[in-house]
Amino acid sequence: MFEKRFEVDLAESRSSRICLLLPGRLPEISSQEFHSFVATHRSKTMRPLVSIVTPSFNQGRFIEETIQSVLSQDYPYLEYIVVDGGSGDNTLEILRKYESRLRWISEPDRGQSHAINKGFRIARGEIVAWLNSDDTYLPGAISKAVDYLEKNPSLMMVYGEGYLIDENGRVKCRFPATEPFNLWRLIYYGDYILQQTAFMRRQLFEHIGMLDESLHYGMDWDLWIRIGKNFQMAYIPEYLGNLREHSTAKTYGGGLRRFEELVKIIRHHGNRRFPPAYFNYGWEPYQEALLEKIHRSIPWLELEWFSKAGSFLRKLIAYLIFKRITKLSQPSPFADGWLSDRASFLFPQSKDKRTLRLIGSTQHVPDQALPQTIKVLVNGKMVLQEKVSRQDHFEITHLLSQEIPAPPLLEVTLRTNKSFVPSRFGVNDHRRLSFQLKEINLV
Repeated sequence: MFEKRFEVDLAESRSSRICLLLPGRLPEISSQEFHSFVATHRSKTMRPLVSIVTPSFNQGRFIEETIQSVLSQDYPYLEYIVVDGGSGDNTLEILRKYESRLRWISEPDRGQSHAINKGFRIARGEIVAWLNSDDTYLPGAISKAVDYLEKNPSLMMVYGEGYLIDENGRVKCRFPATEPFNLWRLIYYGDYILQQTAFMRRQLFEHIGMLDESLHYGMDWDLWIRIGKNFQMAYIPEYLGNLREHSTAKTYGGGLRRFEELVKIIRHHGNRRFPPAYFNYGWEPYQEALLEKIHRSIPWLELEWFSKAGSFLRKLIAYLIFKRITKLSQPSPFADGWLSDRASFLFPQSKDKRTLRLIGSTQHVPDQALPQTIKVLVNGKMVLQEKVSRQDHFEITHLLSQEIPAPPLLEVTLRTNKSFVPSRFGVNDHRRLSFQLKEINLV
């Protein structure tokens, strides 16, 4: 409970471990005082404290597995907080079993976002994350995330690969949406960041705030976008967590209410009313609502026949509507840096950074796909056209005109006139590719 002494491992060597013991109630020590003390007394070789928050409500069926996946991590500087919303099942009994190794509170809250924020406010860690009470971490997840953040101090958040698991914890498949960070795709195509793999520096909350407590389905997506708009984040090719699929999971419910909330997020952060994400998230709930309305209006329709008709209708309309956006269904750039024949990026505007720099490579592009003409569009207007004639590394720089409007985000689109499919050259790769992107940014 919160009465327990708070122990933080500050340093570890081969011979001894130095510990800071903070007795008494936690609220007596503010986060600011704690971080000030740590910054003053911790040497550069000491590793950061990580705080994991688990929001919980009547998940006694799964929460023990969640707890064990956190407490079994090999990272020693760990604080674990469970914020329960007043569960009426066996959750509290399970929490009491582990209260010597974690801190917990059980009281009514205003929903999941409020519970997570409550945990973040009392957390002492320099790095924070939350793990829902039906999901799990993979072994070594925290160590891998901390290592990457320590090696890349400019990053404020990292996320990685994960799995979908069933009710019994068996792996079903890789979480299919994960891809390297691209702010344009995050806003306009959909949330490809698996929350169970995300770790953040706590200090970013001072600039962008915590989770939006008015959101109940897309609060993590909204937070990722806000972080991406203001800070650097990165994908790491490591498997870190598991998302559990089961009939009562909130992720797979909500229907039209969930969709309406996601549309609110899309239109708040972007300037497109009907981007691919609108159709990705909207077709399923709208189809179900439409078929249900028809069935209520014509109750004599046979449900089995109606379901088959609905399935056919879904496939037909999906083909007609989504044919235009199928190119966007694959990430660009891919995890190995390859671009398709079109890719879009968003960058926060900066008065100090007005030069667009693109570094790429055509070293492994076949002769049939050369020369390539790369067109660069900024906010929909073509600003540059560059020809790449041979297999080599190349760099393109362009000073942005002061005449270009300065919205909060700068949209950069790359288009190439030639591409190739590796499978046609005897390689087991069916992607349509143009060149490898090494770097694109504003400098």
